[in-house]
Amino acid sequence: MIDFSNKKFLKLKQDPGYASKVEPLLVHDEMILDSYKSVRDGVVFTDRRIISVNVQGLTGKKVDFTSIPYNKIVLFSVETAGTFDLDAELDIRVSGMNQPIRFEFRGSSKVVEISKYIAQAI
Repeated sequence: MIDFSNKKFLKLKQDPGYASKVEPLLVHDEMILDSYKSVRDGVVFTDRRIISVNVQGLTGKKVDFTSIPYNKIVLFSVETAGTFDLDAELDIRVSGMNQPIRFEFRGSSKVVEISKYIAQAI
């Protein structure tokens, strides 16, 4: 599992093609909402969960996938992009974890739409 307390996500940029990395993990009728990528790592949001992708090693063949079901999120905060500050943030707190998890997005994002799915689940 990804150590979120020591893992600093670089600013994530929207990348629809990155979702292909998690397609084998999707369950029946699970729908991808959006996907984001930093340098090699990324995050894919579905209608049921957050899938964090941590590419490891020099070759990048070893990959760690961490799934966070929305119904395990106990608290979340969304900061949308503004006029001068174009970055958005999603902070979540997951049941059983002491540290909050922060995802920072640069450019366009569907963070408000994603927050609706989280709100429905909790």
